[in-house]
Amino acid sequence: MKPLTSVAPGTRIVLGLAFFVLFTLLWSAVTFSGFVSKTFLADPWMMLTSGWRLLTEYGFAKDIGMTVWRVLGGFLIAAALALPLGVLMGAYKPVEAFFEPFVSFARYLPASAFIPLLILWAGIGEAQKLALIFIGSFFQLVLMVAVSVGNTRRDLVEAAYTLGSTDASLVKRVLIPGAAPEIAEILRMVLGWAWTYVIVAELIGSSSGIGHMITDSQSLLATDQIIFGIIVIGLIGLCSDLAFKWANRRLFPWALLDR
Repeated sequence: MKPLTSVAPGTRIVLGLAFFVLFTLLWSAVTFSGFVSKTFLADPWMMLTSGWRLLTEYGFAKDIGMTVWRVLGGFLIAAALALPLGVLMGAYKPVEAFFEPFVSFARYLPASAFIPLLILWAGIGEAQKLALIFIGSFFQLVLMVAVSVGNTRRDLVEAAYTLGSTDASLVKRVLIPGAAPEIAEILRMVLGWAWTYVIVAELIGSSSGIGHMITDSQSLLATDQIIFGIIVIGLIGLCSDLAFKWANRRLFPWALLDR
């Protein structure tokens, strides 16, 4: 094992699965042995049986669908507005000078702090939840995309101008394609943050969703259901992460040469 040395795909999968196996064994040991009360931490089998009941008897699949819809809706709206603004900020310094101070200020504001205002403005319906995800994702995306576009290699820019490229053509044919692989990675990371925001939104004033189920389970001290909900979030996030990685490898195969 050497620093920065790549790992074979098969080895990577085995090592990743090994961690989950060891974690489950440790979890089983502290719960089945009675070292930790099941009131505070349910064992894996109890969690699985409760999860099955949630899916088959209590319509938890609908809650999962509502949460996924909220995440994708808020994230796609944020991405649709943040990507062009981020590209403009990265490409044109006057645009960056105009927007960057406010964007830098806004991205440090915790999205959860806006919940009281959003409930006042939009109620407790879907608009409030989408708005919270938008606020949590938009400003992060704008600044990260702007930095990525602004870090385009200067030799590529100079070569494009030497070959007679116009400003608009430079943005379209050099800056955006050059930053595209990194922008795709930025989208992958911020999508993970969007899941945090949707659960926070669903914990307050919601009648559906994974966060709503977790809140109800907390009032009943049903740690088995809480753990199942958390694991479902992690599994959906892992699947979306793997899907992003797969798509990035297909869309930007040249980016793998730099890794």
